[in-house]
Amino acid sequence: MTWSSARRVLCVRLDTVGDVLMTTPALRALKEGHPQRHLTLLTSSPGALVGRLVPEVDDVWTYDAAWLKAGPARRDASLDRGVIDRLRAGRFDAAVVFTVYSQNPLPAALLAWLADIPLRLAHCRENPYQLLTDWIPETEPERGVRHEVTRQLDLVAAVGLRPSHHRLSLRPCPEDHLAAEAELRPLRLGRRWAVVHPGATASSRRYPPAAFAVVARALVRDHGVGLVFTGAGDEVPLVEQIRGAAGVPTHSLAGRLSLGALAAVIARAGLLISNNTGPAHVAAAVGTPVVDLYALTNPQHTPWAVPARVLNHPVPCAPCYRSTCPEGHHLCLRGVPPAAVVAAALELLRPDPREAPTAAPVPLALT
Repeated sequence: MTWSSARRVLCVRLDTVGDVLMTTPALRALKEGHPQRHLTLLTSSPGALVGRLVPEVDDVWTYDAAWLKAGPARRDASLDRGVIDRLRAGRFDAAVVFTVYSQNPLPAALLAWLADIPLRLAHCRENPYQLLTDWIPETEPERGVRHEVTRQLDLVAAVGLRPSHHRLSLRPCPEDHLAAEAELRPLRLGRRWAVVHPGATASSRRYPPAAFAVVARALVRDHGVGLVFTGAGDEVPLVEQIRGAAGVPTHSLAGRLSLGALAAVIARAGLLISNNTGPAHVAAAVGTPVVDLYALTNPQHTPWAVPARVLNHPVPCAPCYRSTCPEGHHLCLRGVPPAAVVAAALELLRPDPREAPTAAPVPLALT
């Protein structure tokens, strides 16, 4: 068995929405490597939501791994034994384990080995011996940190696989577009409108609500920009807090959209203003410009191949790689003045999605 002849390939990406999206150029390289290649994505419950919208993926299997922070608490390994049985029954020719450099690929590699998958590829810091047939020694962060998209492209390139292009991949289904139209039509938005997504799972990555309110007030009152707020169901109170403090007419679709419908809404918008969270990568995938309020937690995840402005305030403690601010001051985001966000939004805002400019990948350096 060789990588050029492998037809059934297991792609392991056990993270969340943005991580899966940043892996899609590498998935494209795998898909294009053989005309009959079938890709199965093994991913987390959140990752599965976006995996089903990636055209290169043929099947999505959900697995919330016990060795990842987001995994649920479990008392026994019955689920893991069941995954091994399912993988063995899938008769895969190859497995690729996609990780960030701080993750250990060996638990997933062990699953693939126990499932008798002949080819197994991953970055790994320590010698994996027989667990990987193709071991790419880990060089990050000691030799510099790559963008997450570049990291995964380098992984599959090590076995001779390169995609026809490097853009992110996401395709909302027709029902998603219908749902987006049904939600947006009653809002009667003008030609200049933006989506604002103020939430994020990690508290260290959230721009202050009061600052978001100042941004919203200036864009609506002073520049006539329509604003549509989005968020998960548990972020509705946050959205309403910001809208109330802004004191200007805005709209909210928080808690009302599936991930596919959210992607369809963002695709219709002139701009997304967001923290560094999944929707920022959704916007990159559908070609919508992004103002990314990017906390200095991790430099690998800036918007890819889309017009963007990455905003933060330099601090000596960056990057911290933490979900909560270890210093307690949150200055890397609190230090970004609302006027800078407004200026970036006006610079990028386009009146019609068809007028989107082309863009190279946003560089890794945070400015």
